[in-house]
Amino acid sequence: MQHKIFWCKINKYFTEKWLNTSFFDDKKWIFVNSCIVTDKAKSKWIKFIKDSIVSFQFPEEKLYLSGCWPIRKWKLIANFYEIYPELSKFQNRIVLLWEDPEKEWIKQKIDKIKKISIYTRKYIIVQNWCDNYCTFCLTIQARWWHNSRTLEEIVAEIKDYEDSWIKEIVITGTNIWAWWAQDTKKFDQSRFAELLKEIINKTNIPRIRISSLGIEYLNNELIELIANPRIYAHLHLSIQSWSGKILTSMNRNYSKSTLEKVLEKINKVKRKDWVKLSIGADFIVWFPWESDEDFLETLEIINKYKITKVHAFPFSAHERSDFIPASQFPNQISEKVKKSRMKEIIRIWDKIREDFLLENNWAMLNLLIEKCNWNKFSWWSENYIQLNEANFQVFDWEIIKTGNMVRWIFKK
Repeated sequence: MQHKIFWCKINKYFTEKWLNTSFFDDKKWIFVNSCIVTDKAKSKWIKFIKDSIVSFQFPEEKLYLSGCWPIRKWKLIANFYEIYPELSKFQNRIVLLWEDPEKEWIKQKIDKIKKISIYTRKYIIVQNWCDNYCTFCLTIQARWWHNSRTLEEIVAEIKDYEDSWIKEIVITGTNIWAWWAQDTKKFDQSRFAELLKEIINKTNIPRIRISSLGIEYLNNELIELIANPRIYAHLHLSIQSWSGKILTSMNRNYSKSTLEKVLEKINKVKRKDWVKLSIGADFIVWFPWESDEDFLETLEIINKYKITKVHAFPFSAHERSDFIPASQFPNQISEKVKKSRMKEIIRIWDKIREDFLLENNWAMLNLLIEKCNWNKFSWWSENYIQLNEANFQVFDWEIIKTGNMVRWIFKK
């Protein structure tokens, strides 16, 4: 049956977990994993829900809704249809689900979680939730405080997939670098480097990809691990802004000088496989009080440190029925300024991305097969270069022993 995932890797993890249960075996259904990160995200899947239910052909068809949207502080929202009245007329067709099918209230309704996957990539949650209280974040209201999975549980889950098609694992969570710290502001307590070393030593899946990283946790031990050939040669950093003033108003846990020091260290990393490291980053554009000078500072960091993958998204005031502190700040940015700044950040990033691809010209890269159908294909290199039949030329290739990993000489 149909399923739809909105936004984050956490949603992908729990979607696969739900689909690997017997819960839906006797049902006619659509499963939706929702996101509340911005008002735009909400609007997209509200529309999807409405369109899906209208298209139902049988009275027993249901739409099962999970993810951040139906939960607050780990519990299902009791007044869900008061908060989102546009869906109230569909409530006989909507079933609200907790995020994790293994939670106690649903355990008696499903069989043991199956350990199967038809994909080449597997998402592994190591930590969930956060206690940072950034002024732009609504997610914390849904997920609440931070907790970590045990090392033994994480390693065991990875090993379950070693004999399958899985050739890449993605270590993910809400604030993964806080793994095993008392809370997500205890930077010196993080044992994430220990976790990565254990995964490298005790498992054999070829690629270990690290999800979004908090700048404040990137110490020397973690940066050294990035040189390991099994660690995916792409770091995605949660930067948000380069302006010290804006970082303070966002209630971030790091300063501009900390950002500078960390990026300097990352740029000096020499991979043991000589693969060029790719750096991605999240940026919130047109946050309240963001002047032209503040925005230019953000453009400066993208240029200076060659951010090859920019995830820039507009500040969302969550004006529907939710509340975040920054929505009450003065000096909100106009729509006209928003559009202008977004065009500029994309223009600069496009040029940096093109330069990065040219730097990789004639490089030997390992590509993970994701989609392949006759003369059409979609694969990713270990430093986040996408290869398909339309935008790259193939010079030579050789199948290697992992079966669905290909070594390719990349020619732009």
